[in-house]
Amino acid sequence: MIDEEGKQLGIMPPFEALKTAKGQGLDLVEVAPTANPPVCRIINYGKYLYQLNKRQHEARKHQKSIGLKEVKMRPRTSAHDFETKRNKVLAFLQEGAKVKITIMFRGREMAHRNLGFNMMERLIQDIGEAGQVETRPRLEGPNLTTILAPKKAAGKATTASARPAASQPSTPPPAQAKPTGPQESSGG
Repeated sequence: MIDEEGKQLGIMPPFEALKTAKGQGLDLVEVAPTANPPVCRIINYGKYLYQLNKRQHEARKHQKSIGLKEVKMRPRTSAHDFETKRNKVLAFLQEGAKVKITIMFRGREMAHRNLGFNMMERLIQDIGEAGQVETRPRLEGPNLTTILAPKKAAGKATTASARPAASQPSTPPPAQAKPTGPQESSGG
C-alpha cells in the first residue's frame, strides 16, 4: 500500500487499508491488480481523474493528425491548370497529408477513359519521390481515383543527394573540358 505522498505503508489486509484511506478522507485505488500482492494507493480519486483527463487532453493537443486532402480534375484539364493541381498535391504531401486525386468524367467523356488514366499516370510520374501510391488508379462510377501518401525517407534522400551535387560544379569534370563531336550531335 502506498499513501498520498508516495511513501510505502507496507502490506496490510484490504479492510485495514480501506479503513486507513477513509480515516484520511480519501479513496483506496488498486493500481496494479496483477502484482503479488496487489498494489493499492490512497488518493483523491476525483482529483486523479481530473489530472488524467488533463494529461490526455494535452497529449491530443500536441498530436499531429494526418488528414486526407482531395484534388479534383477533369480529363480535359489544361496544361497550366494541371501544373497548378500538381503543385498543390506536392504541397499537401510535404505537409504530411495523404492526397486523394479524383478525375471526374461527365457524359461522353466516359468513352475516353484512357485520357484520364494517362493524366493520372503522368501526375504520379511528376510526383515521383515526394509521394508513393497507396491505392492504384481505379474507376469508381464516373470518377477515376487514386490515393497518394507522403514518403518519409524521401526528404532525407533528396537532401543527401543534393549536397554532393552542389559541390560537384565547382570542379568541372574532364568530359566537359574536352568535348567530342559525335557525342554532341547525338545529344542535340
